[in-house]
Amino acid sequence: MTQSTLGLKAKQQLIERFLGRKVGAGWTAPSAAAARPPDRSSVPEAYTRFDRHPDYEKMLVSKAAADRLGLRNPFFIAHDGVAGALTRIDGREFINFSSYNYLGLAGHPAVNKAAKDAIDRYGTSASASRLVAGERLIQRELEEALADLYEVEDCVVFVSGHATNVSTIATLFGPKDLVIHDALIHNSVLEGIKLAGSARRSFPHNDTRALDAILTEIRHQFERVLIVVEGHYSMDGDIPDLPTLIDIKRRHGCFLMVDEAHALGVLGATGKGSHEHHRIAGQDVDIWMGTLSKTLAGCGGYIAGERALVEHLKYAAPGFVYSVGIAPPLAAASLAALRILLKEPERVARLRENGQLFLKLAKESGINVGTSQGFSIVPVITGSSLKAAKLSNQLFERSINVQPIVYPAVEEKAARLRFFLSNLHTEVQIRQTLKTIEGQM
Repeated sequence: MTQSTLGLKAKQQLIERFLGRKVGAGWTAPSAAAARPPDRSSVPEAYTRFDRHPDYEKMLVSKAAADRLGLRNPFFIAHDGVAGALTRIDGREFINFSSYNYLGLAGHPAVNKAAKDAIDRYGTSASASRLVAGERLIQRELEEALADLYEVEDCVVFVSGHATNVSTIATLFGPKDLVIHDALIHNSVLEGIKLAGSARRSFPHNDTRALDAILTEIRHQFERVLIVVEGHYSMDGDIPDLPTLIDIKRRHGCFLMVDEAHALGVLGATGKGSHEHHRIAGQDVDIWMGTLSKTLAGCGGYIAGERALVEHLKYAAPGFVYSVGIAPPLAAASLAALRILLKEPERVARLRENGQLFLKLAKESGINVGTSQGFSIVPVITGSSLKAAKLSNQLFERSINVQPIVYPAVEEKAARLRFFLSNLHTEVQIRQTLKTIEGQM
């Protein structure tokens, strides 16, 4: 036996001693050649540098093109103060259409006070996963209030809206399942499907007949099937036919998930969301998903539904189990905002008036607003990324802040400016903005 063989045998014995058992006959110790580090000279340089990543290089090309055209970068601009109907940038006041503060509750005195009181009682962080560190009363109060809102058994709050969709879909569904979604569904749903390893299909935007036909053809090939739609589409400002979707999911034996991120506080006579708007029972939808960062003036996401669903996620969803619990000040802020929403429905009525006025004036000016229904989101579709960026720049010069949505976030022909309305916007601000747009297009 050679010295090299003795060395390998000694390594195997050490491994077996550490494991507390014999290593199987199939075990092979690494050879001396395998133990040597690879020759880096054989690895292309592009694979060892972030600045050579192909996606980053594409981004640099877009930036260079914008620079050549003299276009201001509209992203990551520093704002000072609350993101409301007005905002301050570099000491200038702008009419602001780029925040989700639909009911003006971010910065509301009662919401701020609730957050400050929670800091005094709980500190700024939950400091660990709720599974590890236990509950804070304010966290459960928020979940119970949201469950009551949707008239379902329970609710669980995550620290990120995006992660809520990713973690929920990946936990509940797997390779033998199908997730079928509206073609305009949010990225977080697509990422969740990838992680789940489920089959994925899409159906044309708001086309329930196409959905029905697809399920008729392929439903039998899968175990569980999830249909995912948004209650209020964040790019287009339109809504789905929820009663028909409920009928389809029942006939085909599917689950239905509705993303309420932009629907809560916007849809329904008192802002309770899709179930109020469509006059359906909360239990008619299997999974209600929403976010805390829009109407509810906080940060995070939630899933509301039957108790078995929520309990499953609390013990198994990686985005909940392995993540810190929602910060008490944020939970307190969102709970305070929810209570104001329920107490002051006039905020919702005012938002509706503003959305309808913006939509009406835009259509009268011949502006392409797509399929928007004027609840709180109205796109101004320019038809090209360059036109969208230029129009955003022109409006910025006139103290109107609105972000362009360009390819690849949307198709090139669907590039747009996306206007988010608030109950805080005045009629004068809306009319001034539409007149300015008309003069630039």
